[in-house]
Amino acid sequence: MTQADSQPAYNAAIEETLIAVEDALDNCDVDMDYERSDSVLTITLEDNGTQVILSRQSAVQELWVAARSGGYHLKFEMPGWKCTTTGEDLPTLLDRVLTEQQGSAVSLGL
Repeated sequence: MTQADSQPAYNAAIEETLIAVEDALDNCDVDMDYERSDSVLTITLEDNGTQVILSRQSAVQELWVAARSGGYHLKFEMPGWKCTTTGEDLPTLLDRVLTEQQGSAVSLGL
């Protein structure tokens, strides 16, 4: 399968993922705000103003996460997104970076 052939599946996976993250943020006990602008989801921790940013990278078919601790590139591998450097799945990675930036436990329940 060529990259062009897999683009619709990639786009569907990204959209589904961003919606799931937004839903999880709506139900989280930690005071966080988020804003979505097309393919970028910016999460702001209200206690300290730090941000975690998720962005679609269509050219390489990845989901990138930018956090205070660094940048993470995730590829979609069944059953979900997996970080190319840490091996973490997206729920584990997001909970970790949000917990580090918040200074207390954050669990999105993804």
